[in-house]
Amino acid sequence: MRTIRIILLSVFTILIFAGSLNAQDRKPNYIPWKNGKLVVDESNRYLRHENGTPFFWLGETGWYLPARLDRDEAEYYLEQCRQKGYNVVQVMVMNTMPAINTYGKWALPDGFNFKNIDKKGEYGYWDHMDYIIQAAERKGIYIGMVCVWGSPVSQGKMSVSEAEKYGKFLAERYKNSPNIIWFIGGDIRGDVKTDVWKSLAKSIRAIDSNHLMTFHPRGRTMSGTWFHNEPWLDFNMFQSGHRRYGQRMGDGEYPIEENTEEDNWRFVERSFELSPLKPVIDGEPIYENIPQGLHDPNEIRWKDYDVRRYAYWSVFAGSFGHTYGNNSIMQMKKNGIGGAYGADEPWYEALNNPGMNQMKYLKNLMLTLPFFDRIPDQSVISGTNGTQYDRIIATRGKDYLLVYNYTARFMNIDLTKISGTKKNAWWYSPVNGSLEYIGEFDNEITRFIDDSGYRAGNDKVLIAIDSSKDYIKTDWRELPNAEDKFQK
Repeated sequence: MRTIRIILLSVFTILIFAGSLNAQDRKPNYIPWKNGKLVVDESNRYLRHENGTPFFWLGETGWYLPARLDRDEAEYYLEQCRQKGYNVVQVMVMNTMPAINTYGKWALPDGFNFKNIDKKGEYGYWDHMDYIIQAAERKGIYIGMVCVWGSPVSQGKMSVSEAEKYGKFLAERYKNSPNIIWFIGGDIRGDVKTDVWKSLAKSIRAIDSNHLMTFHPRGRTMSGTWFHNEPWLDFNMFQSGHRRYGQRMGDGEYPIEENTEEDNWRFVERSFELSPLKPVIDGEPIYENIPQGLHDPNEIRWKDYDVRRYAYWSVFAGSFGHTYGNNSIMQMKKNGIGGAYGADEPWYEALNNPGMNQMKYLKNLMLTLPFFDRIPDQSVISGTNGTQYDRIIATRGKDYLLVYNYTARFMNIDLTKISGTKKNAWWYSPVNGSLEYIGEFDNEITRFIDDSGYRAGNDKVLIAIDSSKDYIKTDWRELPNAEDKFQK
């Protein structure tokens, strides 16, 4: 049995190595930063490139990528992310302090003295980080750099002055990489070690003003609670967390209303109440195949239909993109390594999980239609809306509207909210991206119901477009790749 395992592992290593070599030779279809650096759009709701090209953030939580994957594995993982439509991978640069990677190299061999960090003839910790960033660059992927996870900072392992030195080192090293997005914090409240986080952010921003920056907060909290008016906070991030409705688990003073745990759209609405207006995203929602509530491996696991619901709820509420997570992938679970939170599947097998492969349909839909026109608008839904899983959520542009329905229940939709005397309508599947044209409708409140039946996880998106527009053809059965129109 041991021999069989060794053979299988060797075969997998060969496949990864071959795939990584091919990946280095294979140029991606779309390199986003050829359209210029990322900036906040004039509406203060979305991100775009300098030349006006929209950027829909489709993130993947590869937290342990720098620590647990070697070069060939990193190439394979990033190539898989690219092929599945992800354009941001969020990583922990240092998940602990002291931090060590798969090559046995330490991040801070001389503490926060970085003068001799690069040693001749040695493939060090930061050489490996460089390699990951450069591999992602070849594939058109941004790296969301969580500079240091919150727990070691909360334990006092980084002072204000050390944060300043560390921020300066990071900024000098990566300021010219086109694919960096800075994350301050790391699963921590902003009122814990606040001065350390501010020192880190300001020291980076003093050197690097070309890359966007945010703060990654604790579960069920949002960056804007503490840092909204900080000049370095370009957009807000919230972590909706991993708990189901009513799952309290001894939090003490609970940060959100009871029985709203899964309503991640509420964070978007709260962010938009802050002044000045800033873009917002759910940077860590529930993970596919992680136990509900996170800590008890015997709990029910979140499934693909759950991660879809979180994604569409957040984006239709006004988020500029979304981040997906997977229990095995986020910790790069291998045999003998990882396995927290009941993860029992190797990361490379989890790449085939259904939710991991369904997020691209959301991204493609949003880029197919006029991007910057879009606003959340619940007035599109006529009559009484549902609550919890029965909540229907709507977003629209000037001449199109989208409605996400998690249970496929009937809904009355006010088609007068967009232009046009007639409206073409389709059902769009978040599961496989299929399109079904359902006809042309008058400009009035219209009842829509899909005949597949009412049940949780039977989610659909209603698309209605002014009939004079041709964003989507009536004979299409799926959407073409929207990024093709942004090619340079």
